[in-house]
Amino acid sequence: MNTERNKSGILSFLELEGISPAKKLCLKLSERLNLITGDNGLGKTFILESAWWALSGTWAGSPAYPRDDAQKHEPGIRFRISGVSGTPETCISHYDWKKQIWRFSRKHLTIPGLLIYMCADGAFAIRDPVRSHTVGADSESAGTLFFTREEVWDGLRSETGGKIRYLCNGLINDWINWQNNPGMSPFRTLERVLRRLSPPDLSHGDLGILKPGKPARIHGESRLIPTIAHSYGEIPVIYASASVRRIVAMAYLIVWTYEEHKAQAKLIREQPQKKLVILTDEIEAHLHPQWQRIILPALISVTDDLEPDIQTQFLMTTHSPLVMASAEPLFDTDRDRIFHLDLVQCGPSQGEVILEEPDFVRYGSANSWLMSDIFKLRHPYSTRAEQAMEDAKKLQLKDRVSQGEVQEVSERLIKYLPAHDTFWSRWTFFAEKHGAEL
Repeated sequence: MNTERNKSGILSFLELEGISPAKKLCLKLSERLNLITGDNGLGKTFILESAWWALSGTWAGSPAYPRDDAQKHEPGIRFRISGVSGTPETCISHYDWKKQIWRFSRKHLTIPGLLIYMCADGAFAIRDPVRSHTVGADSESAGTLFFTREEVWDGLRSETGGKIRYLCNGLINDWINWQNNPGMSPFRTLERVLRRLSPPDLSHGDLGILKPGKPARIHGESRLIPTIAHSYGEIPVIYASASVRRIVAMAYLIVWTYEEHKAQAKLIREQPQKKLVILTDEIEAHLHPQWQRIILPALISVTDDLEPDIQTQFLMTTHSPLVMASAEPLFDTDRDRIFHLDLVQCGPSQGEVILEEPDFVRYGSANSWLMSDIFKLRHPYSTRAEQAMEDAKKLQLKDRVSQGEVQEVSERLIKYLPAHDTFWSRWTFFAEKHGAEL
Protein backbone atom coordinates (compact mmCIF):
# COMPACT_ATOMS: atom_id res chain seq x y z
CA MET A 1 0.00 0.00 0.00
CA ASN A 2 1.18 3.53 -0.78
CA THR A 3 1.17 4.92 2.74
CA GLU A 4 1.89 8.47 1.60
CA ARG A 5 -1.59 8.90 0.18
CA ASN A 6 -3.06 7.85 3.53
CA LYS A 7 -1.63 10.75 5.52
CA SER A 8 -2.52 14.36 6.23
CA GLY A 9 -6.27 14.01 5.84
CA ILE A 10 -8.99 16.62 6.40
CA LEU A 11 -12.70 16.08 6.98
CA SER A 12 -14.58 16.42 3.71
CA PHE A 13 -17.96 14.88 4.62
CA LEU A 14 -19.94 14.35 7.83
CA GLU A 15 -23.40 12.84 8.16
CA LEU A 16 -25.19 12.39 11.49
CA GLU A 17 -28.34 10.31 11.65
CA GLY A 18 -30.50 9.47 14.65
CA ILE A 19 -28.28 11.21 17.21
CA SER A 20 -28.34 14.97 16.80
CA PRO A 21 -31.02 17.56 17.53
CA ALA A 22 -31.95 16.97 13.89
CA LYS A 23 -33.07 13.61 12.56
CA LYS A 24 -30.34 13.86 9.97
CA LEU A 25 -27.54 16.33 9.26
CA CYS A 26 -25.28 16.19 6.23
CA LEU A 27 -22.27 18.47 5.77
CA LYS A 28 -20.08 18.56 2.68
CA LEU A 29 -17.17 20.45 4.15
CA SER A 30 -14.83 22.81 2.32
CA GLU A 31 -11.06 22.57 2.39
CA ARG A 32 -10.48 25.84 4.27
CA LEU A 33 -13.19 27.73 6.21
CA ASN A 34 -16.45 26.20 7.44
CA LEU A 35 -18.64 28.57 9.44
CA ILE A 36 -21.51 27.07 11.44
CA THR A 37 -24.27 29.40 12.63
CA GLY A 38 -27.65 29.00 14.29
CA ASP A 39 -29.58 29.68 17.48
CA ASN A 40 -28.64 28.23 20.86
CA GLY A 41 -29.42 24.57 21.39
CA LEU A 42 -29.71 23.59 17.72
CA GLY A 43 -26.48 21.60 17.52
CA LYS A 44 -23.52 23.80 16.54
CA THR A 45 -21.25 22.44 19.27
CA PHE A 46 -22.62 18.96 18.64
CA ILE A 47 -21.37 19.16 15.04
CA LEU A 48 -17.89 20.10 16.26
CA GLU A 49 -17.92 17.26 18.80
CA SER A 50 -18.93 14.80 16.08
CA ALA A 51 -16.28 16.15 13.71
CA TRP A 52 -13.68 15.66 16.44
CA TRP A 53 -14.88 12.08 16.92
CA ALA A 54 -14.66 11.36 13.21
CA LEU A 55 -11.12 12.72 13.00
CA SER A 56 -9.72 11.43 16.28
CA GLY A 57 -11.76 8.37 17.26
CA THR A 58 -12.38 9.91 20.70
CA TRP A 59 -15.00 12.14 22.26
CA ALA A 60 -13.83 15.44 23.73
CA GLY A 61 -16.92 15.51 25.94
CA SER A 62 -19.75 13.06 26.53
CA PRO A 63 -20.33 10.64 23.63
CA ALA A 64 -23.29 11.36 21.39
CA TYR A 65 -26.40 9.50 22.48
CA PRO A 66 -29.12 8.27 20.09
CA ARG A 67 -32.39 10.16 19.85
CA ASP A 68 -35.57 8.83 21.42
CA ASP A 69 -36.85 7.90 17.96
CA ALA A 70 -33.56 6.25 16.92
CA GLN A 71 -35.05 2.77 17.15
CA LYS A 72 -36.80 3.55 13.86
CA HIS A 73 -33.48 4.46 12.22
CA GLU A 74 -30.11 2.91 12.90
CA PRO A 75 -28.03 5.65 14.59
CA GLY A 76 -24.94 6.33 12.55
CA ILE A 77 -22.05 8.67 11.92
CA ARG A 78 -20.74 8.62 8.38
CA PHE A 79 -17.71 10.60 7.43
CA ARG A 80 -15.02 10.93 4.80
CA ILE A 81 -11.41 11.89 5.38
CA SER A 82 -9.63 13.14 2.27
CA GLY A 83 -5.86 12.88 2.00
CA VAL A 84 -3.34 14.55 -0.23
CA SER A 85 -4.08 12.16 -3.07
CA GLY A 86 -6.02 9.02 -3.81
CA THR A 87 -9.73 8.31 -3.45
CA PRO A 88 -11.30 9.52 -0.19
CA GLU A 89 -12.58 6.68 1.95
CA THR A 90 -15.90 6.69 3.77
CA CYS A 91 -16.32 5.28 7.26
CA ILE A 92 -19.58 4.35 8.97
CA SER A 93 -19.69 4.32 12.76
CA HIS A 94 -22.57 2.55 14.47
CA TYR A 95 -23.81 2.62 18.04
CA ASP A 96 -23.42 -0.54 20.09
CA TRP A 97 -26.61 -0.59 22.15
CA LYS A 98 -25.44 -3.33 24.50
CA LYS A 99 -22.12 -1.71 25.39
CA GLN A 100 -23.39 1.85 24.90
CA ILE A 101 -20.36 2.86 22.80
CA TRP A 102 -19.62 3.90 19.23
CA ARG A 103 -17.65 1.53 17.02
CA PHE A 104 -15.73 1.86 13.78
CA SER A 105 -12.56 0.57 12.19
CA ARG A 106 -9.75 2.77 10.83
CA LYS A 107 -7.75 0.04 9.13
CA HIS A 108 -8.11 1.50 5.67
CA LEU A 109 -8.81 5.13 6.45
CA THR A 110 -6.67 8.08 5.60
CA ILE A 111 -4.79 9.30 8.65
CA PRO A 112 -6.00 12.79 9.64
CA GLY A 113 -3.52 15.62 9.97
CA LEU A 114 -2.72 17.46 13.17
CA LEU A 115 -5.89 18.37 15.09
CA ILE A 116 -6.68 21.17 17.57
CA TYR A 117 -10.10 21.61 19.19
CA MET A 118 -10.69 24.87 21.06
CA CYS A 119 -13.74 24.58 23.30
CA ALA A 120 -15.85 27.56 24.36
CA ASP A 121 -15.17 26.94 28.08
CA GLY A 122 -11.38 27.24 27.73
CA ALA A 123 -10.66 23.51 27.44
CA PHE A 124 -8.66 22.11 24.53
CA ALA A 125 -8.16 18.77 22.80
CA ILE A 126 -5.22 17.90 20.56
CA ARG A 127 -4.46 14.89 18.38
CA ASP A 128 -1.02 14.34 16.94
CA PRO A 129 -0.85 11.46 14.41
CA VAL A 130 2.83 10.78 15.17
CA ARG A 131 2.44 10.87 18.93
CA SER A 132 0.82 7.42 19.05
CA HIS A 133 4.13 5.96 17.83
CA THR A 134 6.33 7.81 20.29
CA VAL A 135 4.25 6.97 23.37
CA GLY A 136 4.28 3.30 22.51
CA ALA A 137 0.55 2.66 22.35
CA ASP A 138 -1.70 1.32 19.62
CA SER A 139 -5.13 2.63 20.62
CA GLU A 140 -6.93 5.41 18.78
CA SER A 141 -6.60 7.67 21.81
CA ALA A 142 -2.82 7.25 22.08
CA GLY A 143 -2.04 10.46 20.21
CA THR A 144 -4.83 12.46 21.86
CA LEU A 145 -4.48 14.90 24.74
CA PHE A 146 -7.36 16.55 26.60
CA PHE A 147 -6.68 19.73 28.56
CA THR A 148 -8.99 21.29 31.10
CA ARG A 149 -8.78 25.07 31.30
CA GLU A 150 -6.46 24.73 34.31
CA GLU A 151 -4.22 22.11 32.66
CA VAL A 152 -3.53 24.44 29.75
CA TRP A 153 -1.87 26.76 32.25
CA ASP A 154 -0.36 24.35 34.76
CA GLY A 155 0.54 21.32 32.64
CA LEU A 156 -0.72 17.83 31.89
CA ARG A 157 0.56 14.61 33.44
CA SER A 158 -0.44 10.97 33.30
CA GLU A 159 0.25 8.22 35.79
CA THR A 160 0.36 4.53 34.92
CA GLY A 161 1.58 1.88 37.33
CA GLY A 162 3.05 4.52 39.60
CA LYS A 163 5.08 6.06 36.79
CA ILE A 164 4.41 9.69 35.94
CA ARG A 165 4.81 11.03 32.42
CA TYR A 166 4.85 14.76 31.73
CA LEU A 167 2.76 15.25 28.60
CA CYS A 168 2.81 19.04 28.60
CA ASN A 169 4.58 21.49 30.90
CA GLY A 170 1.78 24.03 30.60
CA LEU A 171 1.67 27.64 29.48
CA ILE A 172 3.27 29.14 32.59
CA ASN A 173 6.35 26.89 32.67
CA ASP A 174 6.84 26.71 28.89
CA TRP A 175 6.47 30.46 28.42
CA ILE A 176 9.16 31.16 31.06
CA ASN A 177 11.49 28.48 29.67
CA TRP A 178 11.04 29.75 26.12
CA GLN A 179 11.50 33.37 27.15
CA ASN A 180 14.73 32.56 29.01
CA ASN A 181 16.10 30.78 25.92
CA PRO A 182 14.71 32.79 23.01
CA GLY A 183 17.33 31.64 20.54
CA MET A 184 16.64 27.93 21.08
CA SER A 185 12.91 27.88 21.68
CA PRO A 186 9.54 28.76 20.07
CA PHE A 187 9.38 32.09 21.93
CA ARG A 188 9.74 34.19 18.77
CA THR A 189 6.95 32.20 17.17
CA LEU A 190 4.76 32.76 20.22
CA GLU A 191 5.44 36.50 20.02
CA ARG A 192 4.39 36.56 16.36
CA VAL A 193 1.21 34.56 17.00
CA LEU A 194 0.26 36.79 19.94
CA ARG A 195 0.79 39.86 17.78
CA ARG A 196 -1.39 38.42 15.00
CA LEU A 197 -4.23 37.50 17.37
CA SER A 198 -4.08 40.82 19.24
CA PRO A 199 -6.95 43.32 19.27
CA PRO A 200 -6.64 46.22 16.83
CA ASP A 201 -4.29 48.95 18.01
CA LEU A 202 -6.48 51.93 17.10
CA SER A 203 -5.55 54.51 19.71
CA HIS A 204 -3.75 55.01 22.99
CA GLY A 205 -6.94 54.04 24.81
CA ASP A 206 -7.04 50.54 23.36
CA LEU A 207 -5.57 47.36 24.82
CA GLY A 208 -3.13 47.20 21.92
CA ILE A 209 -0.70 44.52 20.83
CA LEU A 210 -0.29 41.55 23.19
CA LYS A 211 3.41 41.65 24.00
CA PRO A 212 5.20 39.50 26.60
CA GLY A 213 6.57 41.51 29.51
CA LYS A 214 9.17 40.59 32.11
CA PRO A 215 8.40 37.47 34.20
CA ALA A 216 7.17 38.31 37.70
CA ARG A 217 6.80 36.71 41.10
CA ILE A 218 3.41 36.90 42.80
CA HIS A 219 2.36 36.19 46.36
CA GLY A 220 1.98 32.51 47.19
CA GLU A 221 3.72 31.27 44.01
CA SER A 222 7.25 29.92 43.82
CA ARG A 223 7.16 30.01 40.01
CA LEU A 224 7.90 32.95 37.81
CA ILE A 225 4.69 34.02 36.06
CA PRO A 226 4.60 35.37 32.48
CA THR A 227 3.25 38.88 32.04
CA ILE A 228 1.53 40.79 29.25
CA ALA A 229 2.64 44.38 28.67
CA HIS A 230 -0.42 46.66 28.49
CA SER A 231 -0.30 50.44 28.14
CA TYR A 232 -1.08 50.73 31.86
CA GLY A 233 1.56 48.24 33.01
CA GLU A 234 2.71 44.62 32.90
CA ILE A 235 0.02 42.21 34.11
CA PRO A 236 0.68 38.59 35.17
CA VAL A 237 -1.21 36.44 32.67
CA ILE A 238 -3.18 34.69 35.41
CA TYR A 239 -4.66 38.09 36.37
CA ALA A 240 -5.41 39.16 32.80
CA SER A 241 -8.98 39.59 31.54
CA ALA A 242 -11.00 36.61 30.32
CA SER A 243 -10.54 37.74 26.72
CA VAL A 244 -6.76 38.04 27.03
CA ARG A 245 -6.48 34.70 28.83
CA ARG A 246 -8.44 32.94 26.10
CA ILE A 247 -6.35 34.41 23.29
CA VAL A 248 -3.10 33.80 25.17
CA ALA A 249 -4.09 30.17 25.77
CA MET A 250 -5.09 29.82 22.11
CA ALA A 251 -1.75 31.23 20.93
CA TYR A 252 0.23 28.99 23.30
CA LEU A 253 -1.61 25.77 22.37
CA ILE A 254 -1.24 26.42 18.65
CA VAL A 255 2.49 27.04 18.99
CA TRP A 256 3.06 24.22 21.50
CA THR A 257 1.10 21.70 19.43
CA TYR A 258 3.10 22.30 16.27
CA GLU A 259 6.46 22.53 18.03
CA GLU A 260 5.75 19.32 19.95
CA HIS A 261 4.60 17.67 16.73
CA LYS A 262 7.91 18.54 15.04
CA ALA A 263 9.84 17.16 18.01
CA GLN A 264 7.83 13.91 18.05
CA ALA A 265 8.13 13.52 14.26
CA LYS A 266 11.90 13.93 14.50
CA LEU A 267 12.06 11.09 17.04
CA ILE A 268 10.51 8.64 14.61
CA ARG A 269 12.32 10.04 11.55
CA GLU A 270 9.21 11.42 9.84
CA GLN A 271 8.51 14.74 8.19
CA PRO A 272 6.11 17.06 10.06
CA GLN A 273 2.52 17.20 8.89
CA LYS A 274 1.53 19.87 6.40
CA LYS A 275 -2.19 19.58 7.14
CA LEU A 276 -3.81 21.07 10.23
CA VAL A 277 -7.48 20.97 11.27
CA ILE A 278 -8.66 23.54 13.82
CA LEU A 279 -12.11 23.32 15.41
CA THR A 280 -13.17 26.45 17.31
CA ASP A 281 -16.37 26.80 19.32
CA GLU A 282 -17.69 30.37 19.65
CA ILE A 283 -14.62 32.10 18.29
CA GLU A 284 -15.91 35.45 19.60
CA ALA A 285 -16.25 34.34 23.25
CA HIS A 286 -15.23 37.12 25.70
CA LEU A 287 -14.05 39.44 22.94
CA HIS A 288 -14.90 43.14 22.57
CA PRO A 289 -16.62 44.03 19.25
CA GLN A 290 -13.40 45.59 17.94
CA TRP A 291 -11.61 42.31 18.61
CA GLN A 292 -14.46 40.21 17.16
CA ARG A 293 -14.05 42.11 13.91
CA ILE A 294 -10.49 40.87 13.34
CA ILE A 295 -10.20 37.52 15.16
CA LEU A 296 -11.42 35.29 12.30
CA PRO A 297 -9.03 36.56 9.60
CA ALA A 298 -6.26 36.61 12.21
CA LEU A 299 -6.79 32.97 13.16
CA ILE A 300 -7.00 31.89 9.52
CA SER A 301 -3.60 33.44 8.84
CA VAL A 302 -1.91 32.40 12.09
CA THR A 303 -0.39 29.23 10.65
CA ASP A 304 1.82 31.44 8.48
CA ASP A 305 3.74 32.06 11.70
CA LEU A 306 4.34 28.33 12.15
CA GLU A 307 5.27 27.25 8.61
CA PRO A 308 4.30 29.13 5.45
CA ASP A 309 3.21 25.99 3.58
CA ILE A 310 0.84 24.50 6.18
CA GLN A 311 -2.69 24.01 4.81
CA THR A 312 -5.36 24.46 7.48
CA GLN A 313 -9.01 23.50 7.55
CA PHE A 314 -11.21 25.42 10.01
CA LEU A 315 -14.56 24.44 11.49
CA MET A 316 -15.91 27.37 13.51
CA THR A 317 -19.16 28.18 15.26
CA THR A 318 -20.26 31.76 15.87
CA HIS A 319 -23.16 33.90 17.08
CA SER A 320 -21.49 37.15 16.07
CA PRO A 321 -22.58 39.37 13.16
CA LEU A 322 -19.18 41.10 13.42
CA VAL A 323 -17.41 37.78 12.85
CA MET A 324 -19.59 37.16 9.81
CA ALA A 325 -18.90 40.66 8.47
CA SER A 326 -15.17 40.12 8.98
CA ALA A 327 -15.31 37.07 6.72
CA GLU A 328 -16.49 39.10 3.72
CA PRO A 329 -13.08 40.22 2.36
CA LEU A 330 -11.57 36.73 2.53
CA PHE A 331 -14.51 34.42 1.78
CA ASP A 332 -13.79 32.24 -1.25
CA THR A 333 -16.73 30.21 -2.53
CA ASP A 334 -14.35 27.56 -3.89
CA ARG A 335 -12.70 26.96 -0.50
CA ASP A 336 -15.17 28.22 2.12
CA ARG A 337 -18.71 27.37 3.19
CA ILE A 338 -21.50 28.42 5.57
CA PHE A 339 -23.79 25.99 7.37
CA HIS A 340 -26.85 27.32 9.18
CA LEU A 341 -28.99 25.40 11.67
CA ASP A 342 -32.62 26.47 11.81
CA LEU A 343 -35.73 25.35 13.68
CA VAL A 344 -38.83 24.97 11.53
CA GLN A 345 -42.34 24.13 12.66
CA CYS A 346 -43.65 20.82 11.36
CA GLY A 347 -46.79 20.72 13.52
CA PRO A 348 -48.82 22.83 15.96
CA SER A 349 -46.36 22.22 18.81
CA GLN A 350 -43.51 20.39 17.15
CA GLY A 351 -40.34 21.73 15.59
CA GLU A 352 -37.57 20.14 13.58
CA VAL A 353 -33.95 21.21 13.23
CA ILE A 354 -32.73 21.47 9.66
CA LEU A 355 -29.32 22.26 8.22
CA GLU A 356 -29.14 24.86 5.47
CA GLU A 357 -26.19 25.76 3.27
CA PRO A 358 -26.90 29.36 2.27
CA ASP A 359 -24.95 31.29 -0.32
CA PHE A 360 -22.48 33.72 1.19
CA VAL A 361 -23.90 37.23 0.84
CA ARG A 362 -21.84 40.34 1.53
CA TYR A 363 -24.22 42.37 3.68
CA GLY A 364 -21.55 44.91 4.58
CA SER A 365 -22.49 46.10 8.06
CA ALA A 366 -23.05 44.18 11.28
CA ASN A 367 -26.60 45.63 11.40
CA SER A 368 -27.35 44.15 7.99
CA TRP A 369 -26.00 40.80 9.13
CA LEU A 370 -28.28 40.95 12.19
CA MET A 371 -31.28 41.30 9.87
CA SER A 372 -30.05 38.64 7.45
CA ASP A 373 -31.42 35.11 7.16
CA ILE A 374 -28.56 34.01 9.43
CA PHE A 375 -29.61 35.98 12.53
CA LYS A 376 -33.20 36.93 11.59
CA LEU A 377 -33.66 40.04 13.71
CA ARG A 378 -36.35 42.35 12.35
CA HIS A 379 -34.47 45.41 13.63
CA PRO A 380 -31.03 45.96 15.21
CA TYR A 381 -32.58 47.70 18.23
CA SER A 382 -33.74 46.93 21.74
CA THR A 383 -36.83 44.76 21.94
CA ARG A 384 -38.90 47.72 23.19
CA ALA A 385 -37.82 49.92 20.29
CA GLU A 386 -38.60 47.08 17.89
CA GLN A 387 -42.07 46.61 19.37
CA ALA A 388 -42.80 50.33 19.15
CA MET A 389 -41.78 50.35 15.47
CA GLU A 390 -43.90 47.31 14.71
CA ASP A 391 -46.91 48.89 16.44
CA ALA A 392 -46.32 52.08 14.46
CA LYS A 393 -46.33 50.13 11.19
CA LYS A 394 -49.60 48.42 12.13
CA LEU A 395 -51.25 51.77 12.84
CA GLN A 396 -50.15 53.09 9.45
CA LEU A 397 -51.90 50.17 7.76
CA LYS A 398 -55.22 50.63 9.59
CA ASP A 399 -58.12 52.42 7.90
CA ARG A 400 -59.09 54.30 11.04
CA VAL A 401 -56.91 55.25 14.01
CA SER A 402 -57.45 57.53 16.97
CA GLN A 403 -55.28 60.42 18.10
CA GLY A 404 -54.72 58.62 21.40
CA GLU A 405 -53.36 55.51 19.68
CA VAL A 406 -50.95 57.55 17.59
CA GLN A 407 -49.85 59.63 20.60
CA GLU A 408 -49.16 56.52 22.70
CA VAL A 409 -46.98 54.94 20.04
CA SER A 410 -45.23 58.26 19.37
CA GLU A 411 -44.28 58.58 23.02
CA ARG A 412 -42.76 55.10 23.01
CA LEU A 413 -40.83 55.84 19.82
CA ILE A 414 -39.48 59.05 21.41
CA LYS A 415 -38.45 57.06 24.48
CA TYR A 416 -36.77 54.11 22.75
CA LEU A 417 -35.73 55.25 19.25
CA PRO A 418 -32.81 57.63 18.58
CA ALA A 419 -33.75 61.02 17.15
CA HIS A 420 -31.63 60.53 14.01
CA ASP A 421 -33.19 57.20 13.06
CA THR A 422 -34.54 57.03 9.51
CA PHE A 423 -37.83 55.59 10.78
CA TRP A 424 -38.84 59.10 11.89
CA SER A 425 -39.13 60.23 8.26
CA ARG A 426 -41.91 57.67 7.82
CA TRP A 427 -43.65 58.35 11.09
CA THR A 428 -43.56 62.15 11.61
CA PHE A 429 -45.98 63.09 8.83
CA PHE A 430 -48.42 60.33 9.82
CA ALA A 431 -48.32 61.28 13.50
CA GLU A 432 -48.79 65.02 12.91
CA LYS A 433 -51.62 64.31 10.49
CA HIS A 434 -53.47 62.54 13.32
CA GLY A 435 -52.83 65.27 15.86
CA ALA A 436 -50.03 63.67 17.85
CA GLU A 437 -47.46 65.90 19.55
CA LEU A 438 -43.82 65.02 18.89
